[in-house]
Amino acid sequence: QVQLVESGGGLVQAGGSLRVSCAASGRTFSNFAMGWFRQAPGKGREFVATIRRSGGNTYYADSVKGRFTISRDNGLNTVYLQMNSLKPEDTAVYYCAADKTFHSSTYYSTEPSDYDYWGQGTQVTVSS
Repeated sequence: QVQLVESGGGLVQAGGSLRVSCAASGRTFSNFAMGWFRQAPGKGREFVATIRRSGGNTYYADSVKGRFTISRDNGLNTVYLQMNSLKPEDTAVYYCAADKTFHSSTYYSTEPSDYDYWGQGTQVTVSS
């Protein structure tokens, strides 16, 4: 079992930056690939970014590529999402998730069903 707790959400103006964090506990953090998803009101859960166990490889949704950066610190059991050049359409609840499955080297976990554990989410609101 892994417990995930997000933090760092808030209200920011368009064009601003915000960093959300996700602290993990309960199992060896480096055994999990990690991902960030978001869900806006009335919409489904949308993939944002994922990072491999070692932190050496990342993958992003086209909508955030070049603006968001996912990173992790396995010593601190924490994964981060740095969000720059924020837009009103980035407004959503942001969730981190942990994937325990060892996939092939060419596979990136981009579907909610890939993930085994989820945090409770943190609200990010971008005002225009």
